[in-house]
Amino acid sequence: MAWWRFLRPSEAGQFDNLANAHSVELTKRNPVISLSKQGAAVGNMRVNLSWSMRTSDTGGWSTDRPGFFRRQAEVFKPKMVQAAGPAMVNVDLDLACLYELKDGSKGVVQPLGNFLGDLDEPPYIQMSGDDRFGSGSGETLFINFDKRDEFKRLLVFVYIYDGTPAFDRTHAKVEIFPGSGPRIEIPLNEREPQARSCAVVLIENQKGELIVRREVRYVYGFQAEIDRLYGWGLQWGRGYKTKV
Repeated sequence: MAWWRFLRPSEAGQFDNLANAHSVELTKRNPVISLSKQGAAVGNMRVNLSWSMRTSDTGGWSTDRPGFFRRQAEVFKPKMVQAAGPAMVNVDLDLACLYELKDGSKGVVQPLGNFLGDLDEPPYIQMSGDDRFGSGSGETLFINFDKRDEFKRLLVFVYIYDGTPAFDRTHAKVEIFPGSGPRIEIPLNEREPQARSCAVVLIENQKGELIVRREVRYVYGFQAEIDRLYGWGLQWGRGYKTKV
């Protein structure tokens, strides 16, 4: 055996590293992972959305020459002036999940309209609540994979409920915490300044195997546009949240 082959990890070695990793990031080059093959398609799986404003939009330092000298001058301004500006927008991201069960029933679990679902009854998906300000805990969906045979496909997506489209101004990330195995991360870091929604990840039951596929498809409409792209066939109407 040639000596250089010892420098190249085998496929088995790569799988072992994946199984023992603390987290796995789904990317364009590596967009798919099997929950079933890792023994992770059991118990309650948690899907979390968290976000914060980009540093560059909240007073961070720039390395370009004009920006550098401008910020040098701003050091002597009151902090209130430095913090103010059109870049400080209020972003309200919502986590949601379109579902299709094996019996043909379809629907959505989302904060808007108070469609919070149920973990022990169909659709076996439940929303924890609505985070309007991007706190550390974010928003969370729970999926009951003890009922995995009931699922046909699930589409986790994120949308901006109201206000300025600002996916390009947020550090947004969806994390999936299976019942066992590594955490799965899907960063939403593409610059899509006018997008109002993003299809993040598709979970499909393929002959009993649960496959997670990174989508990260930005669209310029809301749930109805996500529905159209993936052929869910639901009827949508305009909804509103109660004021805080």
